[in-house]
Amino acid sequence: MNPLPLIRRFVPPPGPWKAPRPDTLKLVKDFSRPVITFAVARLCDSDTVYLGGSDFKVYSADLSAAKFEPKELYAHETYVTGVALAGSTLVSGGYDGQLIWCDITTGEVIRRIDAHAKWIRKVVASLNGKLIASVGDDMVCRVWNALSGKLIHELHGHKESTPTNYGSMLYALAFSPDGKLLATGDKVAHVVVWDVSTGRELGSCEAPIMYTWDKVQRLHSIGGVRSLAFSPDGKQLAIGGTGKIGNIDHLEAKSRVEVFDWKAGKQVAEFVSDKQGIVNRLEWSPCGSWLLGAGGAGEGFLLFYDVAAKKTLRQEKLPMHTHDFHLTDDCRELVCVGHNRITRHSLG
Repeated sequence: MNPLPLIRRFVPPPGPWKAPRPDTLKLVKDFSRPVITFAVARLCDSDTVYLGGSDFKVYSADLSAAKFEPKELYAHETYVTGVALAGSTLVSGGYDGQLIWCDITTGEVIRRIDAHAKWIRKVVASLNGKLIASVGDDMVCRVWNALSGKLIHELHGHKESTPTNYGSMLYALAFSPDGKLLATGDKVAHVVVWDVSTGRELGSCEAPIMYTWDKVQRLHSIGGVRSLAFSPDGKQLAIGGTGKIGNIDHLEAKSRVEVFDWKAGKQVAEFVSDKQGIVNRLEWSPCGSWLLGAGGAGEGFLLFYDVAAKKTLRQEKLPMHTHDFHLTDDCRELVCVGHNRITRHSLG
């Protein structure tokens, strides 16, 4: 097994470069699937994607094939909630608490690690392909060597219980583009920024509107930080979730994104959409001209924001509650996955 670095292969043309405008977004294909797909990763410069979902399995699939037929690679013991590519290595995580390494050139499972004592919520790779990070409901973030599987850091910055003594959850995770920073976000909307090289906590942010405690209907807490993304220069951190929830059975709340100067712990922008649901995934365009969010409740959505202008650029309905997406480095292709569907879009 010899992972190759996952670096941006897109080379911007000479002079100032901007990502394609959000108003050029077009639906190219819409694939039906009999499962919920929670996670997607895409091989650089190819139409090959890797999928994990509610049937406990990890698949590879060719988006350009005449018939979309995902091929099973291996299985977890329950839901697969994260997949990440580090060169020729695919790492997946699931509610079984396991991380599984697979060599995509051979299809061979390299190792299985009991990585977390509770459900794994997210798995990501650093852009250079050297590190894998995972978070779980044991409220720990663990950073791993992508090649050897060796544990590098174990990061404890989130409380195991909510203020009302219910179990908390650790949902969200993101590396900065340069790989020097890592952010983690939990159910009560507490976010921690870490130094990747030392494992030291550098700062924190709070987004309490994203957490709802219902002491009347169900004695139930819901919400939390579900997505994180650093700006291209690493100075700002976008946090995605939902607003205060009225009906907890139907997730009746408006989607919400807050952007912070994370060093100061200060909010610099706030976006409240008329789209209902949770923002499950965020990513900035490499030039920083827009921030993209995706999520949903009964239906799904894509949301484009101009953070500097504090303006929503576009809101697009999707045919499914969306859990994850992959945006190519040149921002010209987008693949979204979720409840029973996968969509492919073009930009520019």
